[in-house]
Amino acid sequence: MATASPLPKPMSQLSRAVSEWVDSVRELTQPDDVRWCEGTKAERDGLTAELVRSGELLRLDAKEFPDCHLYRSDPADVARVEHLTYICTRSKEDAGPNNNWMDPQAARAKMRELFRGSMRGRTLYVIPYCMGPVDSPLARCGVEITDSAYVAINMLIMTRAGRPALERIAREGTFVRGLHSTGELDPNRRFIMHFPEELAIESFGSGYGGNALLGKKCHALRIASWQARSEGWLAEHMLIVGLRSPRGETHYIAAAFPSACGKTNLAMLIPPESMPGWEVCTVGDDIAWLHPGPDGRLWAINPEAGYFGVVPGTNPETNRNAYNMIRRETLFTNVALTADNRPWWEGLSGGTPVTDWQGRPYDPANGPAAHPNSRFTVSARRNPSCSPLVDDPRGVPISAIVFGGRRREVAPLVYEARDWAHGVLVGASVASETTAAAVGQVGVVRRDPMAMQPFCGYNFADYWRHWLAVGAKLSRPPRIFHVNWFRRDSHNKFLWPGYGENLRVLAWMLERCSGRAAALDGGIGLLPRPEDLNTRGMTLEPQTLRALLAVDVPLWRKEIAETRAYLEQYGERLPAQMIEQLDKTAGALGR
Repeated sequence: MATASPLPKPMSQLSRAVSEWVDSVRELTQPDDVRWCEGTKAERDGLTAELVRSGELLRLDAKEFPDCHLYRSDPADVARVEHLTYICTRSKEDAGPNNNWMDPQAARAKMRELFRGSMRGRTLYVIPYCMGPVDSPLARCGVEITDSAYVAINMLIMTRAGRPALERIAREGTFVRGLHSTGELDPNRRFIMHFPEELAIESFGSGYGGNALLGKKCHALRIASWQARSEGWLAEHMLIVGLRSPRGETHYIAAAFPSACGKTNLAMLIPPESMPGWEVCTVGDDIAWLHPGPDGRLWAINPEAGYFGVVPGTNPETNRNAYNMIRRETLFTNVALTADNRPWWEGLSGGTPVTDWQGRPYDPANGPAAHPNSRFTVSARRNPSCSPLVDDPRGVPISAIVFGGRRREVAPLVYEARDWAHGVLVGASVASETTAAAVGQVGVVRRDPMAMQPFCGYNFADYWRHWLAVGAKLSRPPRIFHVNWFRRDSHNKFLWPGYGENLRVLAWMLERCSGRAAALDGGIGLLPRPEDLNTRGMTLEPQTLRALLAVDVPLWRKEIAETRAYLEQYGERLPAQMIEQLDKTAGALGR
């Protein structure tokens, strides 16, 4: 006689450490109910249905956007709040001048009073999750406690959440503790605290993704960067894209860009018709964890399971894969609506918004119909170009690392670092015009080393030293490049078309990695000659290409002086190699 399978053990009994922590949080926050998230689709559908009934979610047109919904944020809660984000280490120097710092004891006391009774009348959701494939030695786990069903739905999409993650936590005994409450959404009672020495995060007063989805920037970058330094790897704000050339060679590139600077477009790049034979696959669009492998190369995983992307500008011409991906099973945040209940955002050629992102009748006098930082949350599996290796526990080998930002001038289209140490300087020197992804003025040039300015969980000087140390371990390190898709002419017109045409620049990089492409020493690094870039099928004037690759020596001398002043603020902790590399560049340009 067959015996019945035993019922699965309640999740609250799988890990004593997690259960005891949940009990302590329940006592502090006093929720009406506690729900442990299993991570199933049925569970996510149930949470979605509850929010539709309550009016927090709007169901979109079922024919054109099946299983898609719209969420509207509080108008004062639509972006990351870097000025309210803190690194709480015992030593202020360990946080560094790149971070806001608060004493851990003072921060804990402040947050404890904010959280006290904050979940009365609400449900406390326990979300065990794994950043990366659950069976990967490169992955790490965490648990988020939140009183927001919207956050829970997002976390169920963005991470490998539920029972398998909790089972791994029970085996390993280590996890990142993330506590979140929306509070009253009062900007004056809003803080995002990180305690890297304790592997803990506390976030209060915001429901926006970057502040509330604690597995994302908070864990996968700020806390993970601290973990990575102690364990000998790198946690980076990087996409991972795979490129298969007409020769049949496959290379993987990790690329770092500040938010809203084209990362998702590059991660899902579609080759132009004039470059037949190329194939592109997406491993990740935002975060990469890179580990030295036994073969002397860097191996990378995407710790996320979904995309939390900026939606304005997404259309069939700019990013066909993303456009097709978000037409089913997608959670939209702060987009506009058409009369037939379809999502709308700036950059679409069809449709007319009748309701703006705040739910008001659309009036251009009130600004854009969709918020400039409106978002989509969708499973990575929905991406037509999703790599078959996205769940490979080994990760993928990285041939090249690319840094870039928005610069109207100074930075040429592409250049290569002389070596790994110079590449660390190139990454540390990244500057970019700010975008709507963070609260503050848009269009201001600021230093954003490795695109990690808002996300590094410790002192940048120690971070760069760690980068140098990781490179020293690699017998086959990736080549390092810098790109600038956003250079403009004197009439403020973009010189480079971007999007799929960026493959032409990546193709030159891969030829460099294979030892086949030529380059010229431009003082700042190695640049392609105009004839080294495949421009067949482009309507790009020769003088425009020359301008894109030009090195303006006076502007670069100014850039070097500004970089030196920036680096020197890190004082004695700054690795001497950084200034040595800067001096080499200055010498090559004739000072």
